[in-house]
Amino acid sequence: MTAPEIDIRLLGRVLDPHAGRGRDALLPVLLDVQRVFGWIPEIAAEEVAKRLMLPLSEVHGVVEFYAMLHDQPTAREVVRVCTSPSCSLAGAHETLEALCSHLGVKQGEPTPDGKWMVLSSPCLGLCEHAPAALLGNRPVAPLRANLVEGALQGGGDLPRGLLHGERRWLTSRCGVVDPSSLSHYEKHGGWEGLRQAVTLTPGEVIDLVKASGLVGRGGAAFPTGLKWEGTARSEGQPKYVICNGDESEPGTFKDRVLMEEDPFSILEGMIIASYAVGASRGFWYIRGEYPRAVEVCQQAIRLAESAGFLGENILDKGFSFSVELRSGAGAYVCGEETALFESIEGKRGFPRIKPPFPTTHGLFSKPTVINNVETLANVPLILRMGVPAYRALGTEQSPGPKLFCLSGDVQQPGLYETGFGATLEELVFGMAGGIPEGRSLQAVLLGGAAGTFAAPDQLDVPLTFEGLRAAGLSLGSGVILVFDDRRDLRQVLLELTEFFAEESCGKCYPCQLGTQRQYEILRRVAQGKSLPGDAARLEDVGWTMADASLCGLGQTAASAVLSALKHWPELVAA
Repeated sequence: MTAPEIDIRLLGRVLDPHAGRGRDALLPVLLDVQRVFGWIPEIAAEEVAKRLMLPLSEVHGVVEFYAMLHDQPTAREVVRVCTSPSCSLAGAHETLEALCSHLGVKQGEPTPDGKWMVLSSPCLGLCEHAPAALLGNRPVAPLRANLVEGALQGGGDLPRGLLHGERRWLTSRCGVVDPSSLSHYEKHGGWEGLRQAVTLTPGEVIDLVKASGLVGRGGAAFPTGLKWEGTARSEGQPKYVICNGDESEPGTFKDRVLMEEDPFSILEGMIIASYAVGASRGFWYIRGEYPRAVEVCQQAIRLAESAGFLGENILDKGFSFSVELRSGAGAYVCGEETALFESIEGKRGFPRIKPPFPTTHGLFSKPTVINNVETLANVPLILRMGVPAYRALGTEQSPGPKLFCLSGDVQQPGLYETGFGATLEELVFGMAGGIPEGRSLQAVLLGGAAGTFAAPDQLDVPLTFEGLRAAGLSLGSGVILVFDDRRDLRQVLLELTEFFAEESCGKCYPCQLGTQRQYEILRRVAQGKSLPGDAARLEDVGWTMADASLCGLGQTAASAVLSALKHWPELVAA
């Protein structure tokens, strides 16, 4: 394909609003250029490097790192079809083939008129509506093979989040209030937590969060109050609060629902955190595959600013806090907190070596609190309910409510909210209606691609940190992906390992090489060509990655495979 002519004056108009900004503007600038031209032309990369005073190689390095940035001409509309397990089970590969067939192109090849290009994509976070696709910036789901023509002509759209639960706390406003209305938010308990917080000292707010037992809901489960306390006590200014909305774990969509339908609750959590730790500036980082969430949350920030909940002297309490929204550009590893810092700073999303930790050396090497979306949404709830009532929602060691993302072979996929302590059987068969079409349960993947498999005889395991730990299972980000007896688990493992092989950033050797070797072995297994010793090879590679990788991606890239081998060793029998 011949590179199109670039309008230099138009390029100047795209770059002018970023004049005077530093290196941390690199990713926003590149996204703006691509939004206008469809790709990053060489002349644009050169001009960006000149204006931000960066080596051209640094600009190219960032462009090449992120999957959603392109240094070659693409098409006016890029169609990304999710082929992660939830969508794969629902027919995503048939959808991908139907799109290519209808347009008369191969995957990655633009149509002759330059309008369309079709690409497979890792999880788009639309698992409850599988199979899903992103048509340019328009999410469409479910997009089945027989619906592709209508979708390309502008039909189809994304339904609202499918919400379930006998009682709802974190999601009580989702689907009820207008996410663009401050008055709706206030009528349903909005800002009560913040108003309660500013009647206390910052230290008292931190003590409340510690007493609540809240731990990170993104997968790491680190105590939130301890993280805040460490940042508050650290020397150095400015301090930062970051909302991690880079929800990229296959099977996870809870943060997307909260951001699209109740953005003010997350913003309120950020403001309370800023008050508690003494931060003056915040960043809300949202994955590039969530264009609707980016739009909704950007509007929420503007409305909060105009109403005085962001800016100078908030609620006349003498503290100030501003929030800037940043969009990612397609990199699973940026969900790791230090890789996210690097991305905001205008670099490739490589994880950092720890220590030092973010509480002392985070964003721009300053003290930083970083929490994920669900964690921050819990904070106003704690202030509003009080610690005793909040802790009563769960168990002693796992207090509070939890969001679970159910998808796959289940009657009612969707986002389920419950207090910690429900069992797998209660959630899958009681609340979600069990397995469709009279099939039987084969396996449940808990925690997503980086999670672990539960067998049918583990349905009585309580969904708590302590209960799952005792059973050798992981809670992770709250994924519950169900597989019935029709599914070939070899193919499932192949898709999971392919995901990690593609998403490894390559910074550390154990992960870079290990994810490739793991995928190669599982590809051979899926083709029915297992070799003697393949199980031992997978275990050796898996434990090496777990012990020696730099960040959580490599450390958990073999978790699902190792747990599957434990339950079903015959999967890799030669």
